[in-house]
Amino acid sequence: MAEENKKILEKANAAITKGDNEGFLAFCTDDTAWTFVGDQILLGKEAVRRYIASAYLEPPKFMVENLIAEGDYVTALGKIRLKDTDGQMAEYSYCDVWRFRDGKMAELKAFVIKTNE
Repeated sequence: MAEENKKILEKANAAITKGDNEGFLAFCTDDTAWTFVGDQILLGKEAVRRYIASAYLEPPKFMVENLIAEGDYVTALGKIRLKDTDGQMAEYSYCDVWRFRDGKMAELKAFVIKTNE
């Protein structure tokens, strides 16, 4: 189960880095819940769809350093580069803790910190 969940997350991330937002969302449950700790909470696939459309002005670039899986959870540690509203690339360090249900991403708890790298 844990290894399969890691593969699902890798496929979902591959879709989003290609700009395939709907392909990414296909890996999420309809009632997916995303918590960006200290920032915002997104409830449901439609809220996530709107977030992705506004936050990813162009496809993000992920540098996954570690994927750790146990049971229904996969934790991803790494860096992400995004274009900001000024057209500049910004880099963030992140720790995403995903909970899976029935082979789909049901919940995200994300810790994201902008870095000066």
